[in-house]
Amino acid sequence: MIEFIKEMLAKGEENFPRFLEDPMPRETEAADRRIDVVDIVMEFHTQIGTRRVVDGVSFSIEPGEKIAVLGRNGAGKSTLVKIIGGVLPPTSGYIHRGMSMSWPIGFAGGFESTMSGLDNIRFLSRIYRRPFEQTVKLVDDFADLGRHLFLPVKPYSSGMRARLAFGLTLAIDFDCFLIDEVIAVGDHHFHKKCHHELFVKRKNCAMILVSHDTNIVKQYCNKALVLKNGRGRVFKDVQLALDIYNSV
Repeated sequence: MIEFIKEMLAKGEENFPRFLEDPMPRETEAADRRIDVVDIVMEFHTQIGTRRVVDGVSFSIEPGEKIAVLGRNGAGKSTLVKIIGGVLPPTSGYIHRGMSMSWPIGFAGGFESTMSGLDNIRFLSRIYRRPFEQTVKLVDDFADLGRHLFLPVKPYSSGMRARLAFGLTLAIDFDCFLIDEVIAVGDHHFHKKCHHELFVKRKNCAMILVSHDTNIVKQYCNKALVLKNGRGRVFKDVQLALDIYNSV
């Protein structure tokens, strides 16, 4: 499979296979420019029986809106974000993606570890129809990986993978960003860069934000989804949602 990918990359974009579902929807009707999460259920089968991690969760997000996803550890937050981002298929329910949507920021599971960081950038820039040279420059400016971009991703530290994934997400510049506690990764300087890139330079983008930082939630989110035992309820009053989250 790796040799096939490298061969396609060498032949050029016109020979590269497309995904069945376009990752960057275009010419979407204005009324459909939204993300609809409808009655999502996620079950895992274990040795002690079936465990329902997400249980009938629904919400919508319009262009520019920012929704916080709140819940204690084990409430289903990260699983829900992976489902929305297409990393995990739900047991039932569906998601309408009327805006281009990122993978969960900081999620590095989509990298091919035997390929270099540079080849992974080339691979994704062709899938998402972004100029390769421009994408590399944007990623390198943010991730600051230097010569490591020419090395296979496999020996990268978790922090290096997160920086590469974050940089690629920003370079592609989606309509809606999925954020799962990525600002918890890295040092203080990296935190400041993440904050500036997301909440200052992309303040008009939609976001689905998993965070335990109540200050970020209050400052940037206009509604919140509170999860408990896989069930969820949306609140337009963010402070009320935070009060409920702190009480569960």
